[in-house]
Amino acid sequence: MRTRDEEHFVPVSDRAALEPLFARSQEAPVVLFKHDTACPISTAAYREMSRVAGDVPMIDVERAKGVASEVAQRTGIRHESPQVIVLRGGRGVWSASHFDITTSAVEQAVRENA
Repeated sequence: MRTRDEEHFVPVSDRAALEPLFARSQEAPVVLFKHDTACPISTAAYREMSRVAGDVPMIDVERAKGVASEVAQRTGIRHESPQVIVLRGGRGVWSASHFDITTSAVEQAVRENA
């Protein structure tokens, strides 16, 4: 049985998994979360992101470094961890890292880019 977090956070473990996210961002904002399980700041960001409405695609930066790098390359947003990027129209339109990652900030970015 899957936990709520396993249902809320959708793993993005390879570059192919990015394609549907960038495509979906043509229709609506997509929230992408880069998470490092060994980092206490990332743990705080994880708690904030667990309260964001809807599914949250998540890249485990230790296990999927290439995927995290691909996001930076495709969006032009320098990689940080933890980091949240809102995709819209195939582009990175908003990002936050470290303690700037809050539930309210992410939800506001989604509303502003809907």
